[in-house]
Amino acid sequence: MKKSGMVLIAIVAIIAVIGIMLASGYNGMVSKRENVDSSFSNLDVTLQRRADLIPNLVNTVKGYTSHETEIIEKITEARAKLVNANGVDEKSKANNELSKSLNALMVVVENYPDLKSSENFRQLSDELAGTENRIAVARRDYNDAVKTYNTSIKKFPSNIMANMFGFSQCEYFEADEKASEVPNVNFD
Repeated sequence: MKKSGMVLIAIVAIIAVIGIMLASGYNGMVSKRENVDSSFSNLDVTLQRRADLIPNLVNTVKGYTSHETEIIEKITEARAKLVNANGVDEKSKANNELSKSLNALMVVVENYPDLKSSENFRQLSDELAGTENRIAVARRDYNDAVKTYNTSIKKFPSNIMANMFGFSQCEYFEADEKASEVPNVNFD
């Protein structure tokens, strides 16, 4: 009797330890996934802030540059794509397109000293530059959260649990390969 009681206690203890390990692993994955979602939400808010600044910047530039309609239209289209984008990949592509258009606009602005000295334009440019910095930080935070989460669901033995409970990899928010290229603006 004593021996069977000890075996039963050992089995219950082993099952309890395995249960605690499963619960702990699952809860850890849920926390990491929530961190990814929260980081993406913060990035999305910052992208929206930039999208909200763009119409004011475009209207200020329009007042000084009547013949730069192509760049203004590209910015407007890129902004609309960003605002309407869903998911990481779509938002990433739309953000890259908007960044390229804004870079082209800044090249054009260099040719308008009156515009560059406008208080309204300077203020909007400063806000946009600050927002660009916030986007960079939010993108880095998001990608760090994705790295932590993706690593945790790939490592053994948590990868078994991740597959069991349907945890899948998240996408990184990546910059366009051409993002480092200087925009080419032609005034012909």
